[in-house]
Amino acid sequence: MKDIILKKFGEVYGTTEGARAFFAPGRVNLIGEHTDYNGGHVFPCALTIGTYAVARKRNDRKLRFFSMNFEHLGIIESSLDELKPMKEAGWTNYPKGVMWAFGERGMHLDCGLDILLNGNIPNGSGLSSSASVEVVTGFILKSLYGFDVSNQDLALIGQFSENNFNGVNCGIMDQFAIAMGKKDNAIFLDTATLEYEYAPVKLQGAKIVISCSNKKRGLGSSKYNERRSECEMALSEIQSGMGIETLGDLTEEQFESVKMAIKDEDRRKRAKHAVYENQRTIKAVEALKANDIALFGKLMNESHVSLRDDYEVTGEELDTLVEAAWKIDGVIGSRMTGAGFGGCTVSIVKDEAVDRFIDQVGKTYKETIGYAADFYVVEIGSGPCEL
Repeated sequence: MKDIILKKFGEVYGTTEGARAFFAPGRVNLIGEHTDYNGGHVFPCALTIGTYAVARKRNDRKLRFFSMNFEHLGIIESSLDELKPMKEAGWTNYPKGVMWAFGERGMHLDCGLDILLNGNIPNGSGLSSSASVEVVTGFILKSLYGFDVSNQDLALIGQFSENNFNGVNCGIMDQFAIAMGKKDNAIFLDTATLEYEYAPVKLQGAKIVISCSNKKRGLGSSKYNERRSECEMALSEIQSGMGIETLGDLTEEQFESVKMAIKDEDRRKRAKHAVYENQRTIKAVEALKANDIALFGKLMNESHVSLRDDYEVTGEELDTLVEAAWKIDGVIGSRMTGAGFGGCTVSIVKDEAVDRFIDQVGKTYKETIGYAADFYVVEIGSGPCEL
């Protein structure tokens, strides 16, 4: 891929002299959905698919962007003096947001850049193409300008830029999983404290299969921010006298004892999901450590039911994919992953059932929804790097 992107960079910008190539992965969350902004635990892993980039410093303040995924847009020009979100800037708001966020931390770019991106994450799939772009941009700035930042800093800068530049109230999970990825390990992350540990994912005789619904969703325009505010309101209703800071601080029993303080039934359901999903995630990691993949799969299935019934973020497309998966012998567990309202499911499938899974789930989905899903058998990869 390095040769392909460098060649394209030369075609677009005239020469490859001084250009360097980089990569940041996408991520999939195995369990722990919509817990990251509720002070709970998540369990994501980096993937071997992601965002490839070539970048070169300029001797002026101009910024030039080109995406091989949106070639028809050509070169999009901007400047270090125009680091503000603009609708017409399209996808370039993500790298520009990171440059702005570096500046907010006192790290100012002293010259512009030529950048080319090529992502092989399905666009709008919920595998974090935006966070992957943010992290690869941060890694480019760290590498080319010599900024003294850790990979954990890159995650926080990426989240800050998405929250404050692009107006999406995302939690820390996506950027953290991408910046801190480790091959063949998922990251058990406490989003309240950023304490984390790597947990080896040993799926003897099984694979992780991503099913992409091909229903496009924009995170900012989905009901993501609405769900977040519902949880914040529910928390404020039960906080008095509890001595808790987040919904993630509660056990299931504690929640059941105070849930009637939440006045609205929908808010009660949202909070229940946040609490129970956090506890499911803790149990799932324990199951993995004990080599109990069957229990891990059962908890994945329960996670999807909660996201469907209590958090109401699945929708017909994701439910169709998951319910078709559950019927197939050899599927250990299956659930939606990401923000919901479209995007992807993640399934753990025994090796001998993978082809049957793709065939049967694909047929059911096309018959029910009217268009095809795409399937990716993925491996767990590492964090950002220079190629």
